[in-house]
Amino acid sequence: MRPHDLNLLMIFDAIMTEGAITRAADRLSMTQPAVSNALSRMRTAWKDELFVKDGRGIQPTSFATNLWSQIQGPLGQLEVAVSPAEFDPATAKRTFRISATDSIVAMVWGPLRKVIENEAPGINIHAIPSYDLGTDKVLKDAEAELTFSKYHQPDAVIRTEHVLDPSWVVVMRPDHPLAKAQLTLEDFIAADHLLVSVTGDVTGPTDQVLANMGLKRRIAMSVNQFYNATPLLKESNLICVAPSLVVEKEIFSGELAVFETPIEIKSLPMSVMWHKRQDLDAGLQWLRKLVVKFIRERVERHEMLLSQCCRKAYCAETVKRFLAQRNMDSSDFTPSHTQKNIDQIDARENANTTDEPEVAKVIGVNKVVNDENNKVTA
Repeated sequence: MRPHDLNLLMIFDAIMTEGAITRAADRLSMTQPAVSNALSRMRTAWKDELFVKDGRGIQPTSFATNLWSQIQGPLGQLEVAVSPAEFDPATAKRTFRISATDSIVAMVWGPLRKVIENEAPGINIHAIPSYDLGTDKVLKDAEAELTFSKYHQPDAVIRTEHVLDPSWVVVMRPDHPLAKAQLTLEDFIAADHLLVSVTGDVTGPTDQVLANMGLKRRIAMSVNQFYNATPLLKESNLICVAPSLVVEKEIFSGELAVFETPIEIKSLPMSVMWHKRQDLDAGLQWLRKLVVKFIRERVERHEMLLSQCCRKAYCAETVKRFLAQRNMDSSDFTPSHTQKNIDQIDARENANTTDEPEVAKVIGVNKVVNDENNKVTA
């Protein structure tokens, strides 16, 4: 390849990354006319328009998009090869963009800022909205260096590292009629439910599990973010199935009563993601290590506190009775851990024992929070 062609590819990559000729010029420390002239040479050499005007911005043609997907990896490897691999947080001046939900920001931004103030004063962290945890587009389009997803098998150019497995709980106001020692499946089904749905769909993982058991709950209200859910729960008889991390402030402060779900709801594991073109980026490795560390520490502390204040909800006898009333085989509709408990019940009945399953002792939430010196924040 001639040096002329490589220079054009570098300028092309900057335009694609920044989405504007002016920003690409700033990125390359070039003048805007110089970048425009280079673009004209690209159009002649590659026989394609490459970019078309879209309002005040520009949009790449399909040829440009396909070309960029092929050159990103090699260009990244070239940059690493000719640039020093060392990264010193104390002297580095760099901006990282992370695509994250509010709950991730709540877990990471505080402790990350402390590290930056003490060890990396020249580092900036910018949050990019994350509305879909099933996309890697922000990485492929270079809109962010890190994002989070529930992917099982991501794209071949995307790298992942597992960070957490969300836990589902049932929450309601402390003086709710159902806020007793144990939440039964009958009461759960009969209650009015609040569903948080970003997409507007009025069914969720809970409804799929219930449908498999021949059951259905009533979605009495829905909202599109958890910010609006907790005030509703505090002043109504609604109950809500939610990821425990999202409502931990209200749980551990005693503003909401928390129960195990009466059915097993499997969560997709969440991972942090980055593009393979930045595998050897020492700065991103430093940031990613911190992000993973903070999330795992937060999750560990959260699960310890949750185990002390979460009340029982699963009741094997109730599940068995529901299925018997519908002439269903419990093994066909019950998760593995549920079936194990039902088998244990059958064994006790055959042994003519009347032992009841032990109900977890409810620990005073305020004591838990005080013992942790209010370390848990949302």
